[in-house]
Amino acid sequence: MSFHPPRKVILTKEQLEHFQASEAHKNIISYIETLNAAVVGVKLTDDCVESPGVKAVVAVLDQVEEIAKATPPVDNKASRFGNPAFKTFYDKVAENASSLHATLPELPGEAIPELAVYFGESWGNRTRIDYGSGMELNFLCWLICLERLGVVQESDHVALVIRVFWRYVQVMRVLQSTYWLEPAGSHGVWGLDDYHFLPFLFGSAQLRGHKYIKPKSIHDRDIVDEYAKHYMYFACIKFINSVKTASLRWHSPMLDDISAVKTWDKVNSGMVKMFQAEVLGKLPVMQHFLFGSILAWDGPLPPEREEVEQDDGHWGHAHAHRADLSGAGQREVGWGDCCGIPVPSVFAAAEAEKRRQPGPRLVGAGIRAVPFD
Repeated sequence: MSFHPPRKVILTKEQLEHFQASEAHKNIISYIETLNAAVVGVKLTDDCVESPGVKAVVAVLDQVEEIAKATPPVDNKASRFGNPAFKTFYDKVAENASSLHATLPELPGEAIPELAVYFGESWGNRTRIDYGSGMELNFLCWLICLERLGVVQESDHVALVIRVFWRYVQVMRVLQSTYWLEPAGSHGVWGLDDYHFLPFLFGSAQLRGHKYIKPKSIHDRDIVDEYAKHYMYFACIKFINSVKTASLRWHSPMLDDISAVKTWDKVNSGMVKMFQAEVLGKLPVMQHFLFGSILAWDGPLPPEREEVEQDDGHWGHAHAHRADLSGAGQREVGWGDCCGIPVPSVFAAAEAEKRRQPGPRLVGAGIRAVPFD
């Protein structure tokens, strides 16, 4: 097999439509549905088979977290946006990508440059210092590639969700809180939370058929705290509660709407459909998608660019202009223009609110919750 570094291809609505009918699209959806089915009724705390490949992948994620811990944020008190130290972290991950991949069993050396691109893009955008569902999608693509190349197998599917993917989310929480990563784009309350989608999808699969916990239970903090260690869905709700105050109805209306659904089966099936529509079906997200030899593009290619700036976060995609929207609203065009309006991270907003409070202040790693008027 001939490998090559992935590149951006989708620039137009027509190319997006071609992708939606492509083999790559089918493979991504199939993989999500397969992992989803594997964790129905499975808790994060359950025992599962962890193959050498799974253990090696988890070890790689552990190393990424160590790189972050060795790269503290710089003094950036004047800004409520992303911390510039993230660029240093990103570069360190890129420098170590080859050696990290070399620790994965059965991985052909010639495939590393292709996988390293998906791996690097999984942590956020270096230029904009932001993170969103598109970066999360890159991590999923990295897992697809690892399975195609034999690093992990079908028997690893449970572990890939409750060990590997959940470890990735935990590392991302470290990056989000350390570097104040901004939410990618300007979707705001149109998203499930500021950063992630798949933990809610897989998390709702874990809860399918549960006899006692219902979707409306996310409004009971005692239940959320009790079950956060067992289920991704509740762990994500607990995270949101830790950085935002007031009711979910105010700052997370989509999650509030979903909580009215009667069963987790319906929540889960709805999540899969929503992922297809709101992530794989939206040009602002998919303009950033990367095609290589494993997840290949079979349509017409855009012209090659000879001079590309490393920090050009806008290269490889077109911006939506007002003339293109034709009066369409948010529901029609998705989460705003591809790069969106800069939105301070919830951690930065919390820190700013803390400084506004009168009286003595506690100094430490704890972060105040964000009040919503």
